[in-house]
Amino acid sequence: MHRIQYHTYGGPETMRLEEFELPSPGKGEVAVTVRATSVNPIDWKLRQGQLKMMTGRSFPRAMGSDFSGVVGAVSPDVTRFKPGDEVFGIARLKESGAFADAVVTLESYLAVKPAELSFEQAAALPTGSVMAWNGLVERARLRSGQRVFVAGATGGVGEAVVQVARMLGATVAGSTGAASLERARDLAVEPVFDYARTDLGQRDDLRGAFDSVFDTSGSLPVKTALRMLKKNGVFLDINATPAKFLHAALIRRHKIFFCTPTTQILTDAARAAVDGHIRMSIGETVPFASGIDLITSLEKGRKIPGKGLIVMDARP
Repeated sequence: MHRIQYHTYGGPETMRLEEFELPSPGKGEVAVTVRATSVNPIDWKLRQGQLKMMTGRSFPRAMGSDFSGVVGAVSPDVTRFKPGDEVFGIARLKESGAFADAVVTLESYLAVKPAELSFEQAAALPTGSVMAWNGLVERARLRSGQRVFVAGATGGVGEAVVQVARMLGATVAGSTGAASLERARDLAVEPVFDYARTDLGQRDDLRGAFDSVFDTSGSLPVKTALRMLKKNGVFLDINATPAKFLHAALIRRHKIFFCTPTTQILTDAARAAVDGHIRMSIGETVPFASGIDLITSLEKGRKIPGKGLIVMDARP
């Protein structure tokens, strides 16, 4: 078996496609033969060492979060899945490992892949949809008729947040890059602003206008986000820094959180995708042998119109 891994924290040059031995599933774990996996910024942020207080200093370390595939083995206490089941889900944050021929993850981090979704569509779904649920449903308790602002409205997480917010009956405004303004409008984001040319903190029409402000890009200053909120509004922030943690401890409306998957959230997201409420764009698909090149280019800032996917069965 092979996986993309690294032997020290650092830049793209540390990635290697190397052989590894897949461990047997432990208590509550499932081994999955990966069919497709998608790239998220958290994948290279972990490899850069941005969360090394959590991930530790044991090497080599695997990479990859989101995947779809077929169950290969389960621990005796696993009840939801059996070998041969088609599933999708998320690797554990500390261990990662989705950029591989196979991965072991928790039973609770998986859901059955609906037959209506391809492995590629399912692999594009997990992190974005789970973050949207974690923020909008669990923290903001978003209701129909409320207003949401999404910074980074066409990114991998932003696209899911926009669609989940609209599914829940909210109206959505947001920001994105100039090249993606039309794509945002196609998602019914209105108004939508070019983040590079608009100082959102200086717009009086946005002051106190939103029930939730969701920063998916890390580009929105905390002061600006709070200024945009209604009195009881919530600032949802997935871009943690020590300073932000301190601020959130003092200001309850500032909610910092990490991706926390459950089988129920993944199942709900899959049903929403089947029903047409969530459609994650796929920008580029490459075989496993080209995975490092794709990750490197995205990390260096290359823009593609959707998620970057690595397809395992396309490997030469």
